[in-house]
Amino acid sequence: AGRLDPMASGKLLILIGDECKNQTAYHSLDKAYEFSVLLGVSSDTHDVLGRLTPVEAANIPNLESQLQAIAQTLTGDIELPYPHFSSKTVQGNPLHVWTLEGRLGEIEIPTKASTIYSFELKNIETKTREDVAAEARTKIDTIPEVTDPSKSLGNDFRRVDVRKDWEGIRTDTSLPEHFHIAHFHCIASSGTYM
Repeated sequence: AGRLDPMASGKLLILIGDECKNQTAYHSLDKAYEFSVLLGVSSDTHDVLGRLTPVEAANIPNLESQLQAIAQTLTGDIELPYPHFSSKTVQGNPLHVWTLEGRLGEIEIPTKASTIYSFELKNIETKTREDVAAEARTKIDTIPEVTDPSKSLGNDFRRVDVRKDWEGIRTDTSLPEHFHIAHFHCIASSGTYM
């Protein structure tokens, strides 16, 4: 009664027998999420499978209190654009297809209204650039290779290029030696992207 993206793990409801007829009743259940945010690196997919861009991540005074304040501003009713690599259908194609074909300029990105019931910063940890890159590579390598010809547009999640990007992060001595990772817990309405 749902699906997870390739980098997510968690519990999904499995319906059997006559309960399958009630599948839509399960689609609007609230969800709880545990997720982490790496500060100082951005990706076009908002996860480790995206093409990377280092971003300015200077030492932020009062980082913990600033992240808590941001979490508070996102609590309640919100409306955000769908991620470009989501499966949200626009004019007959998922957004990720529009993105991979380089045709986003032809459409208007829809927004998603959600309710964030609670959004809590759990902790912030610091890791070396080397450890961050190694952990990202390990996560990337857990996904089975995509060989289905019908999914060739996704080009196996562009993993050859993404691996090179993470290697660049690992070896680029102009980047900070350490990165902060903020860990969050969130309870949100169905369909909210983390």
